Amino acid sequence: MDGIEQRPVSRVMGGKTTREPDAVSVEAALSISVHAPDSEPHSLGLTMRTPGQDENLVLGLLLSEGIIDTMSDVERVEESSDAIEIHLSEGASFAPSEHIRRTTTTSSCGVCGRESISNLLHIHGPPLSEEIVVGQSEVTLAISGLRSNQKIFELTGGTHACARVSPSGGIIDISEDIGRHNAMDKLVGAAMGSDQLPICNEMVVVSGRASFELVQKALRAGFPIFIAVGAPSTLAVDLANEHGMTLIGFARDDRMTVFSGNRRVANDSSG
Repeated sequence: MDGIEQRPVSRVMGGKTTREPDAVSVEAALSISVHAPDSEPHSLGLTMRTPGQDENLVLGLLLSEGIIDTMSDVERVEESSDAIEIHLSEGASFAPSEHIRRTTTTSSCGVCGRESISNLLHIHGPPLSEEIVVGQSEVTLAISGLRSNQKIFELTGGTHACARVSPSGGIIDISEDIGRHNAMDKLVGAAMGSDQLPICNEMVVVSGRASFELVQKALRAGFPIFIAVGAPSTLAVDLANEHGMTLIGFARDDRMTVFSGNRRVANDSSG
């Protein structure tokens, strides 16, 4: 399976040691650059990711950073095993000085290396739908579906996942990566590449916590409801409130905490 490699391990159980291969999530560097018309290529640096769906990852990243808005902003994509260069179309607007990264983007941090997040705070997404309303049962189905579709995690225990979920709780699409922000970029990039943005009446569910960067990426794509298995950060809650997003954290089989946007949560599950 893509994204997995075998490594020899010593397994100790009950005082006995055995040597055998074990599945490990792949982490590798991807070089990303943007080439605007009539200018030199601009490097966005390196990101550490699980190989696979690299084009979707970069499309999602460029959307969240405000470099592109639609696929019409992309003229072509040049991809190799460890590098991607996005050639922008004539109509795309790109200011390299706003997208400088001083360090490698690690698998645990999607904004590492940036000098400021101020421009991200002012990048808006589409209006969020007010038509979708969900309850505890739909959230439970979403969490269960996410868990059952984490194929790489099932074998390695080393990846995060993000999924698009229907109002009834069914999984529409899912992406995995060793980096939580990469998983979101892959998910959004896949939707963008198939002309399914903006997202309207869907939820996005993530396997870990709700960070600022994940909420920002979800807002940019148009998700009205964000569900996290873990806790949110203060900036994630504030950003969701500012944009009218429903943010749910600590989602489990029998409970959840609504941090913003209660109006999209059915009364019998809003606590």
